[in-house]
Amino acid sequence: MKAGIVGLPNVGKSTLFNCLSNAKAQSANFPFCTIEPNIGVVNVPDQRLEKLEELVNPERVVPATVEIVDIAGLVKGASKGEGLGNQFLGNIRETDAILHVLRCFDNDNVVHVDGSVDPIRDKETIDMELQLKDLESVEKKLDKVKRAAKTGNKEAQKEETVLMALKEGLEAGTSVRAITLSEDDWEEFVKPMQLITDKPVMYVCNVDEESATKGNAYVEKVKAAVANENAEVIFLAVGTEADITELETYEERQMFLEDLGLSEPGSAKLIRGAYKLLNLETYFTAGVKEVRAWTIPVGATAPQAAGVIHTDFEKGFIRAEVISYDDYVKYGSEAKVKEAGRMRVEGKEYIVKDGDVMHFRFNV
Repeated sequence: MKAGIVGLPNVGKSTLFNCLSNAKAQSANFPFCTIEPNIGVVNVPDQRLEKLEELVNPERVVPATVEIVDIAGLVKGASKGEGLGNQFLGNIRETDAILHVLRCFDNDNVVHVDGSVDPIRDKETIDMELQLKDLESVEKKLDKVKRAAKTGNKEAQKEETVLMALKEGLEAGTSVRAITLSEDDWEEFVKPMQLITDKPVMYVCNVDEESATKGNAYVEKVKAAVANENAEVIFLAVGTEADITELETYEERQMFLEDLGLSEPGSAKLIRGAYKLLNLETYFTAGVKEVRAWTIPVGATAPQAAGVIHTDFEKGFIRAEVISYDDYVKYGSEAKVKEAGRMRVEGKEYIVKDGDVMHFRFNV
């Protein structure tokens, strides 16, 4: 699953990407510094994994990961191909969620592509380009569907109604995710189109160091502007985060954070937010060889969770032995959990809960 970092040129996308992935994407004070998308596999910070490591003392620990894609800056006219827009919009289409970076700091030494700092204008510029690209896709589909609908095809007539609702919404400047449709219509007609503005979004306000703990007036404006979007808004000082990641030792990084009044890097909060945005959760396996976090979609069944380890586990699934994370910590070991009668045996219908510690029995 991939989350794509988008925004206007020069708002801090590549610097943020570097903070998240410890990759060294080129970041510089001029537009279109990024052309090809950079991809980083980022560990998801999880204190539960650290606690299980402490209790089990395994040979190795493997965290959950999420892919973050640094997509080049979009500009006004991107939907018509301006600034390599078609290529960049294609890159966004391939992601599962959007991290929309907005510049929320003043600094005369960092140029802004539009000459002044205004995160709401910037947001609307990007939104409009994404909506125009979706409108293009909807209109193409609508032309085909209308022809079928005229022949009396009931399914085509139903789809035509849905596409018209999308067209009207997009023309009015509404992103697809905010257009009201029935769940059935959404699943049948909208999801397969992979429209860009249907993807879940998190707004990342890039603030200065002084605003790292409490935000600023720009952040409050963004929160007010997206209040009806069902989108998350977070803020972090991307330049400061970059300075923290450059420090060599954990102790130095912690001292820097404490001086700022932060308990953890803002990037950790963002990664967890992206994981949640992608509708993902974690279960664990814990043994002396390895303690590992496994990523599954929310609502996955026990066989589906087993299939993440290996497809044979899903095909030959017999049962799952399940310990809740809280019980594992309370009793301190798998053996003591069993003694207390707190290990459960679950079948094929079991919906895995975030934090479950699991063993699978299977036969192929």
